[in-house]
Amino acid sequence: MARIRLYQLPIIIDNKMNIALLSYHTCPLATLGGKQTGGMNVYVRDLTRYLGLAGVHADVFTRSQDEHVPHVLHDLGCGNRVVHVPAGPETPLPKDELKRHIPQFIAGINAFAASKSMRYDLIHSHYWLSGLAALELAAQWQVPVIHMSHTLALLKNRIAKTPQELESPLRIQGEREVTSRAHQLVAATQDEEQHLRELYQVHPAKIAVIPPGVDITRFYPIPSDEAKEFVGIPQQEKMLLFVGRIEPLKGVDILIRAIAQLRRSDVLSECPHYLYIIGGEPQPHNGSLDREMARLQALCRELGVGDLVLFLGKRSQDTLQYYYSAAEVVIMPSHYESFGMVALEAMACGTPVIATQVGGLQHLVQNEKTGFTIPNDDPDILEERLTQLICKPDLRCQMSQTSIQYARSYAWDVITPQIIQLYQRTLASQSSFQER
Repeated sequence: MARIRLYQLPIIIDNKMNIALLSYHTCPLATLGGKQTGGMNVYVRDLTRYLGLAGVHADVFTRSQDEHVPHVLHDLGCGNRVVHVPAGPETPLPKDELKRHIPQFIAGINAFAASKSMRYDLIHSHYWLSGLAALELAAQWQVPVIHMSHTLALLKNRIAKTPQELESPLRIQGEREVTSRAHQLVAATQDEEQHLRELYQVHPAKIAVIPPGVDITRFYPIPSDEAKEFVGIPQQEKMLLFVGRIEPLKGVDILIRAIAQLRRSDVLSECPHYLYIIGGEPQPHNGSLDREMARLQALCRELGVGDLVLFLGKRSQDTLQYYYSAAEVVIMPSHYESFGMVALEAMACGTPVIATQVGGLQHLVQNEKTGFTIPNDDPDILEERLTQLICKPDLRCQMSQTSIQYARSYAWDVITPQIIQLYQRTLASQSSFQER
């Protein structure tokens, strides 16, 4: 029996485990803010790294999207690998084209395992496409599947405003199959557990509520002058920050409207602040601009705030701590978030967060303590809360200190043991079942 210590918390590994993590449609090493990159990428990357520190071997299997990237990378340390499996053309593909390449993905995983003489004890899949691959592999390997959805199609469809925002029946069918057949499900919040029970008829005993963690060795307060120098903004400039995918679900248009109202109220003339938006492609790509990006840029011109809103595009996950630390406030005006990793990372850096009262955000952000929670789709209230934080530096300072302490309760060295214990319980339950 080995005892491994992650900072303050000991983790006891009863036996060596080999875990296969599946992240089919997106690589955990991808640059944040792209069409398919977000909190799930960060989750898979950091969980794999911390599993390695705890003595658990874990390989992440993802679809290869660039033939020039080595198929096996050791960026996560401790011998844990990211394996890029060719499945279809090695280029980014729309999600609706990915399902038909799953058989090739499964074959590639089997070929890799055979070439390395690897036997995996358990599969931990992420998102429904990975879940479908996991179910087939589990049947072949005779191992259990633990699945994490990260987002739920039926819930997203409830708040969709246009037909284009609706998730496909194919995805809904796939999610129902995965949530029904997986041995165990991980929910990030109690709300997600409730949605799995009510919308997907999952038995409560099958769901473990374990929130994502935050890497406090990376996300911690950096002195503002040093952070601003790194991101390349003047020391006297004040930054408001949004980080995330550029899609209607994120509510960036609500934030832009609130900025326009701030300008009209003269708050920004007395204390100038600029909104920096990390995510998406702000310049035309292959001759065209993404529809949502084009809509947001047009809205800035229409409202006369083009000089106050800066679209930075995608940024590496390993630079975000500088942007959080340089910002006065991080804003998450989302219409739906299953958890809200950006809020947790920002708070770990000591930056107050304003977030809508949706999904995990309504519980993650502590109203009037680590920031503010606000009604969904309400630029007026968002403007009021921004005004408070812009005009009251003492309030920001107080919230900053509370945020740092609060975020530490979500540190990965607190969360990782819970995941490992779930692995152990699932394996023990499977062994007991097989012995009957």
